[in-house]
Amino acid sequence: MRDQPHTDEALLLSGEPEDFGRFYDRYVRSLLAYFQRRTRDPEVAADLTAETFAAALAARGRFRPRATPASVWLFAIAHHKLMDFHRRGSAEDRMRRRLGIARLPLGAEDAELIAWLGEEVALQLVSELPAEQRDAVRAHVLEDRDYGDIARQEMTSEATVRKRVSRGLSALRARAGGTR
Repeated sequence: MRDQPHTDEALLLSGEPEDFGRFYDRYVRSLLAYFQRRTRDPEVAADLTAETFAAALAARGRFRPRATPASVWLFAIAHHKLMDFHRRGSAEDRMRRRLGIARLPLGAEDAELIAWLGEEVALQLVSELPAEQRDAVRAHVLEDRDYGDIARQEMTSEATVRKRVSRGLSALRARAGGTR
């Protein structure tokens, strides 16, 4: 029995299908949550997750370990897939409607799980922020309130609220890219 690689980098570099499967298992929930939060559509989140892992599998021969973790590499691919989706999404939807092609729907249970992951992971990460950043991110990002409204409630300046949100989001991005 061979030694099992444990780091993400080792899993990607091994070339073994089972090791890529382990890498997939480590990040599939995080990617689903990432896409769910950004698209608010479980079917799109599932499609983009599949596209991201397919691209990662195809590109893993070009992966080179760096100072940043392999998860950052994966989420960079995810970000590109999301940007591609936003660029092509409306055109594909129009074409699908014109041709009368329906999207293959996810099962209700799967859609519910993906939606829950988006909310649960986001809430967990936000709850770990310092109090001022946590409250500002919750209000602006999760509750969709504008900076002025939050500043009035907190009796502070809009610039302060923007700074708290910006710092909180930077911390969240760092955690999402650096989690193991």
